[in-house]
Amino acid sequence: MTHPAASRPTLLALLVLTALVGCDTPAPTPTPSPPDPYTDVQFNLTVPPETPVDARIFLYGEDPGFSGRIGGGLELIYQGGLVFSGKTRLPKEKAVSYEVRLASSPDQGDALDLAGVRKPAYTFTARELVEQKVDLTVERWGPATGQTRPQTVFLVAAPESTPREDTIWLAGNQPELGGWNPSGAKLYKAVDSHYATTLSFAPGTSLEFKVTRGEWAKVENSSEGKSVDNRAFTTGGGFERVTFTVANWEDLYKAPVEHTTTGNIEYLRDVPSAYATQAKRDVIVWLPPGYELPENAARRYPVLYMHDGQNVMDAATSYAGEWKVDETARDLINAGEVEPVIIVGVYNAGADRAIEYTQVPDPRWKDIKGEQCGKADGYGRFLVEELKPRIDGTYRTKTGAADTGLVGSSLGGLVSMYLGMTHAETFTRLGVVSPSVFWGDSDILARVEALPGKLSGTRIWLDIGTKEGTRESQEETVESTRKLRDRLTAKGWVLDADLKYVEIEGAGHNEGAWSARFGDILKYLFPAN
Repeated sequence: MTHPAASRPTLLALLVLTALVGCDTPAPTPTPSPPDPYTDVQFNLTVPPETPVDARIFLYGEDPGFSGRIGGGLELIYQGGLVFSGKTRLPKEKAVSYEVRLASSPDQGDALDLAGVRKPAYTFTARELVEQKVDLTVERWGPATGQTRPQTVFLVAAPESTPREDTIWLAGNQPELGGWNPSGAKLYKAVDSHYATTLSFAPGTSLEFKVTRGEWAKVENSSEGKSVDNRAFTTGGGFERVTFTVANWEDLYKAPVEHTTTGNIEYLRDVPSAYATQAKRDVIVWLPPGYELPENAARRYPVLYMHDGQNVMDAATSYAGEWKVDETARDLINAGEVEPVIIVGVYNAGADRAIEYTQVPDPRWKDIKGEQCGKADGYGRFLVEELKPRIDGTYRTKTGAADTGLVGSSLGGLVSMYLGMTHAETFTRLGVVSPSVFWGDSDILARVEALPGKLSGTRIWLDIGTKEGTRESQEETVESTRKLRDRLTAKGWVLDADLKYVEIEGAGHNEGAWSARFGDILKYLFPAN
């Protein structure tokens, strides 16, 4: 059968349709995002050493970047030492002016130079960068009108034995120093762990004074426990600082204690850190029996890291007694009850101990700088990224997480639990001894509850004494530890398998109590094969 030929218009239409089907619609050209007109800027302010430890420091300026979260200025947060820092966003390529002020002292809170002249406003221009840093220094504080009269700033470093609740005084020969009244001129707590006060004397005044805690029975004395001569200083008539250190207190002096370390002990002195609160610290290393023998030259050992290293092996360096870790480990290893293990005692940061051993701030605890706390992540980076590689490179260690433990008590127990969760790839044998569960409104309980499940391979010792805390808080202390136990079992840990929970009847919160149960802790975490 013959088909009729298609008409000319029909052929043209088919050609047009075919051409249209074969053509892709071009994608629209994306419109580039406009460049960010702002830059993140971090201000790092170095303050004078007499700045109060509870100071509130702000940057004030017309640009909205200086308005802060709730207006009234960009607040700088204390970072430790002499440094306050804050971050904001400022417009690029625009000069902005701002001033630094100490808000808690409106009549004395302006930035002055050493001559007492008020500093002019600072000016800063942000550039085309993702983030910039601005370093500033305030040399002294004073009124907006300047400060020309003579001033003498006294800065006192007190020994660690100083009770946190006590007040420090200067007692001396001038009326401003109390005329030898033991509570003459009161000192306040300043940054960088100092006590300070500012007094005014005529030029050429001869000063004689001593430091007390309000009574002559609590006067300063030497590191050997002997009386010290009066301190002397002659004023020069301008602005000057007098800095000195109290070695001891007459009523708190303790005769030197002999060293009590046993076995093969080595020290790593002044171990540096870019992350922890303390720039350098000592570390004590205990090597197990037989480590040095030729027949063990190829053997490798698990490692237990312990916080508060001053207290674990040596009565001479301990604050209130030692754990006797070296003697206990030696006896248990020799008896075949514990796997031979290297023990590393990491000295704490002294006055900043609580800052490093906590994961969040807790302003309720002002005596241990609770508002500055929460730097456990930096301490953890020090352990994992700086100290552990050095230990593994120096000693014959088993480097894996399955062979690495972490033990501490009190806040050290808290940070052991926290770092065991945040660094489960490094630490799997945890000694959570008398942990400070209460810290930060029991923040650690919420963190355990937020875990997706049990941390594979992590073995935990958790304990508490029934007489820890004040008489009124003992029951609450035990109950909070039970809550931590229950949070862990809810996540999959099994009691007496990979979670050992112990309540020690009558045990208090001290090194003696922790020493008494360290052997059981070691046997649980590092049992003999």
